[in-house]
Amino acid sequence: MGKKFRILALPIAAAALTALATPAQAAEGYDRCQEGHYCLFSGLDGTGDIVQLTGSTASLAALGMGDRAKSDWNRTDTLIHLYSEPDYGGCTAVTSPRGKGNFYIDFRDFFDSVRFGGPNGPSCSTWGDDVTVKRAGVTDSHG
Repeated sequence: MGKKFRILALPIAAAALTALATPAQAAEGYDRCQEGHYCLFSGLDGTGDIVQLTGSTASLAALGMGDRAKSDWNRTDTLIHLYSEPDYGGCTAVTSPRGKGNFYIDFRDFFDSVRFGGPNGPSCSTWGDDVTVKRAGVTDSHG
């Protein structure tokens, strides 16, 4: 009976080793953004470089993302304010809680700081002639 047990156990052990040796597939696109983070991507549709934030950031340039973001995913329950200038200056647009997508063309390579929650600054919809998209009184960043 001991030999049968070893013969039967060997294929099971080999199958377990094979399963452990199979590499996990790396997350791609938007799926790289972890739950509880606000993520900016340098490419459309969540491609390119990624920056994952868990709090307000006065300078996206310090993280290599100043004037580079083309898409985002807000995996938080907080409204995200995107500012056209560092230190929460210039005009703002927002990303709703759980919102994701490509930025409107006028907002691509545009933002320099991010604030989690709080009041909104001057709307980018009224900031200049180039940025005129407005939804429900607040400029939404996606299009």
